[in-house]
Amino acid sequence: MKKIILTLLLTAVTLFSSTQIDQAYAKEFAFLKAQKNMLTKRVKEIKSANAHKIAQAKKEIENLQAKVLAKETQSQLLSENLFQSQQNLETIDDDTSLIESVVSQGVSSLKPYNVEIKVQKSNYPQTLKDIFSKTLKLTKDLSSIRVEDGEFYINDGSAQKAKLIHVGNIATYGVSSTVSGALVPAGEHKFKIWKDEFSAASAKALLNHTKIDDLSIFIYENANKEISDKEEKTLLSIIDSAGIIGWVIVALGLIGLLFLVLRVIFLLTSIGKKTLAQDTLVNLTSSGVEKTLEFLKSQKGSNARIMKATVRNIDRDREHIEDIISEALIHESTRLDKLNSTILIIAAVAPLLGLLGTVTGMIATFDIITEFGTGDPKLLSGGISIALVTTELGLIVAIPLLLGGNLLNSWAEGIKDNMEHSALHIVNEYSKQK
Repeated sequence: MKKIILTLLLTAVTLFSSTQIDQAYAKEFAFLKAQKNMLTKRVKEIKSANAHKIAQAKKEIENLQAKVLAKETQSQLLSENLFQSQQNLETIDDDTSLIESVVSQGVSSLKPYNVEIKVQKSNYPQTLKDIFSKTLKLTKDLSSIRVEDGEFYINDGSAQKAKLIHVGNIATYGVSSTVSGALVPAGEHKFKIWKDEFSAASAKALLNHTKIDDLSIFIYENANKEISDKEEKTLLSIIDSAGIIGWVIVALGLIGLLFLVLRVIFLLTSIGKKTLAQDTLVNLTSSGVEKTLEFLKSQKGSNARIMKATVRNIDRDREHIEDIISEALIHESTRLDKLNSTILIIAAVAPLLGLLGTVTGMIATFDIITEFGTGDPKLLSGGISIALVTTELGLIVAIPLLLGGNLLNSWAEGIKDNMEHSALHIVNEYSKQK
């Protein structure tokens, strides 16, 4: 019974709890559904708001991009304008520098003719106009024949008062009471008489405005630079222009020439009589050894000495006599080759001395250029003379000495061969007749 009651009670409790749970679930479901509807509505509102904001933001971005593009275009245009302005400024600076250079050159060119130009830096066109107009006037004046009082120097150095006839700016004549003729610049716008006898008639004709068939004229480039009279060059002056090295080369050349002459004399005396070998063979076959030696004692030269050695040992065996002839030839070679090595040494040293003079002259020239520049060619003439004349002298000495030395050496070798051939010929002929 208790069990039944207990079971009933449990069933009732269970039923009551299930009803409450269902009610609670339904209530919670309704709440959650309401929340869901509310959140869905909120999400739609947010999406709608965000879409509106995004559209507005895109529109603003497009506006900003358009503004940036416009700014970039404007910036590029400004950069191009700035670059063009810089180029224009550089062009203006270059043109200004060019104009200043032209003005400066014009002023300096007109100054020697006592033409003053007032430079207006704020008005260069007017300055250029003044330069061109005064240059044109000066050109017209200088291109005409002008006569003025002045003076010029004659050959003894004295000044002569005279009428100076200027032919443009390239020639001048002078007519005085004693001397007339064409003039040459003497430096600093001074003139001296030109050594030309035919120019006097030209000067007087120009002064008197008379016609002349042949005009004797001396044309110069600048009246400020002196024109020196042409000096007549002599052999001594040419050598002296080469300095001490030139004289050393000439001295060596003279010594070498003396040695060449002496060697020719030595070789001529060494040959002796052309028929000596034939005469020796005739005496040897007809008169014997002693008579032949007596004959050879009266002869001089290397050929005679070779013949003596050959005849003196003619009765010895063949091998021995050939050794004696070779020994005698070696002994005579020293005399035949005398001075040959000295001549060839001089021929080799002379161009080296010329090269030394060239280097010395160029060093002197560069020293002058460093100190005085290249404005006056006269200052450079000394070093150039040393540089060129020493080389010329060295070659003049070396070429004939080298040629003569080798020719004489060949001649000496020929003499040796002839002496050997003659000696062996005598031995062979004597051996046949024994």
